[in-house]
Amino acid sequence: MGILNNKRILVTGVLTESSIAFGIADQAQKEGAKVILSGFGRGLSITQRAAKKLDPVPPVIELDVMNQQDLDDLPNKISDQIGGLDCVVHSIGFAPSTCIDGEMFDAAWPDVATAIEVSTYSFASLTKATLGLLESGESPSVVGLDFDATVAWPGYNWMGVAKAGLESLCRYLARDLGPKGIRVNLISAGPIRTIAAKSVGSFSSFQDSWGEKAPLGWDPKSNLAVARSTVALLSDFFPSTTGEVIHVDGGFHAVGA
Repeated sequence: MGILNNKRILVTGVLTESSIAFGIADQAQKEGAKVILSGFGRGLSITQRAAKKLDPVPPVIELDVMNQQDLDDLPNKISDQIGGLDCVVHSIGFAPSTCIDGEMFDAAWPDVATAIEVSTYSFASLTKATLGLLESGESPSVVGLDFDATVAWPGYNWMGVAKAGLESLCRYLARDLGPKGIRVNLISAGPIRTIAAKSVGSFSSFQDSWGEKAPLGWDPKSNLAVARSTVALLSDFFPSTTGEVIHVDGGFHAVGA
């Protein structure tokens, strides 16, 4: 028996095996969880292909967090596939190219609004959409994926602003959902070589040297440490932890650049 035995978990954001979300889904299943994945648009077929590399192969449902009908339909889709829900993993982020690299003034408000809606607001909208299921779940937990927002990283620009909002939102959701017994936390991961990271041209300027500065070192090619830490937060091993940003970055945040 694993620490997630019989827990039902929605994992968003799985694209390839290098995805942090893929590692989380893999580790969650190894710890006994029943997992369901989501994808949308052209990425849905990519998620479906990635799902086939998991054992057992989890169901995949369509979910666009910017589509209210998809959010409204989500509880029924989840219930039909796995019967209920105990945990949610929010691994969703996107910013138009004008919001990343260059200067902050390069991005117009419509692009910034998209980045914030997808990368920040969706943490609330996804949690709200699944709230009825979570309230009936066992020791429910919501975990989002973050990247340190305490400094201005090269090229991260408006995505950094969106992550700062995500960290604040986590605390407010924890405040509101605590009385319902729902824990809400974030994992602030070190840089991983994922599809999302490749969209930030200057990411490599600190990604490749991260391990040299982190006290415990860091492997940007492995999602295992982040996946295992997320699984721990999803489990019942942190029954009184909420509103936290847990750093899984080799200790880089503690010593800075």
